[in-house]
Amino acid sequence: MTNTRLNNTRLDMKRLAAMDAAQATRLLHRVREETLAGRTPPIAPRPVIDASWQRMFRLGLDPDQGTSTILLQRDELEERRRTTVLGEVMRTLSTMLTGIAEASMQIMVVTDEQGRVLWREGNLAVRRQANGICLEEGAAWTEHTTGTNAVGTALAMRRAVQVHSAEHYVHTLHNWTCAAAPVHDPRDQRLLGIVDVSGPASSFHPSTLALVGSVAQLAEAEMRDRHLRSIERLRSVAAPILCRVGGRAVAVDAHGWTAAVTGMAPVDRIVLPKSFRAGRVWLPSLGMCAVEPLPGGWLLRVEDEDRAGAAPAGEVASRVVLDLSRPRRWSVAVSGAAGSWSQELSPRHAELLYVLALHRDGRTAAELADDVFGDRTRTVTVRAEMSRIRRNLASVLAHRPYRFSEEVEVAILTPDHPADLLPHSTAPAIRSARLGRA
Repeated sequence: MTNTRLNNTRLDMKRLAAMDAAQATRLLHRVREETLAGRTPPIAPRPVIDASWQRMFRLGLDPDQGTSTILLQRDELEERRRTTVLGEVMRTLSTMLTGIAEASMQIMVVTDEQGRVLWREGNLAVRRQANGICLEEGAAWTEHTTGTNAVGTALAMRRAVQVHSAEHYVHTLHNWTCAAAPVHDPRDQRLLGIVDVSGPASSFHPSTLALVGSVAQLAEAEMRDRHLRSIERLRSVAAPILCRVGGRAVAVDAHGWTAAVTGMAPVDRIVLPKSFRAGRVWLPSLGMCAVEPLPGGWLLRVEDEDRAGAAPAGEVASRVVLDLSRPRRWSVAVSGAAGSWSQELSPRHAELLYVLALHRDGRTAAELADDVFGDRTRTVTVRAEMSRIRRNLASVLAHRPYRFSEEVEVAILTPDHPADLLPHSTAPAIRSARLGRA
């Protein structure tokens, strides 16, 4: 294939799979070599790979470095295994992937949200080879430690990623192929970790990515079913208690999901502070509450008679901090005379709040749709997302147009380099901000 033909071809996994293996390997090596040298390659790398390589440039990562890391001590590894929700679905992950990995000369790897390998199963010979690149239990596999790789790049992008041969930034990994997908906690959408299938480059197949993504979704569905069963158990305990409670009260699980309610309109979830405890606590969506423990959750008795979501007089929220500085976890913190609370944000909510923080005069639903989707007609989706956001931020977010309240100070914490802002995002407003056009 000539360079002219390549220049008119878009590189993708299906095209690579259709090529002769040796030819595909040579092409990827040339693309990497030319790109890293600052020259125009015969064909552009895939966007997800190019974006990751750019992050590696900014980090100053040496493409010729090794992949060795300091392994977790055995007791810390066991503690992480014991405390992660992923442990509840390991049987499902193992059943669905280990046999396939074994037969295809690959291994299955499961990491936590910090990229630390918690479990590794699969072909014995490949596991021995993996020891040579430190792909073993307790090792770190973020982009910061090992460059562009399926685990680390999936953590950065928060979506399924496949990395093959010389698409790896570090030369040591060029004989490997890997496909990884994130697993989220369905209760709060928190990133729990990554499930990955890796093996020698000769085991590459484009369908591996879809397989891994499907298994990750199956694990999330199992966790969702477990959660629904726990809510039912909490409801059976809380229902007779709520029958005897006067006034407004609600029973929630440890993540704020509602099991039973009395004297007020039901809501799906109430955001709870991280340091939640029994006693008197002010919640932005309810006001002042008396909090009592229940088996598997909490009983919230609403004391404040003001409108839902309002703080008592003199205790209005005065400051909002939108923290987008971390690579995979974003949050919003609200503080005022009544105290402070924070919550983690989904990727979409992080995008919307960032846009509103930039436009203090407000944005209409159509303008937000254009900012986030590049399509002004997607107002229904925007209104639904903003309704979810305002359930917990009604005290600081106004609408018609959507905006932060004028009396609230808003601070934005961003990454050191603008190009690292919300790396998963394809929103036009975020892409412009990465280029310094916000």
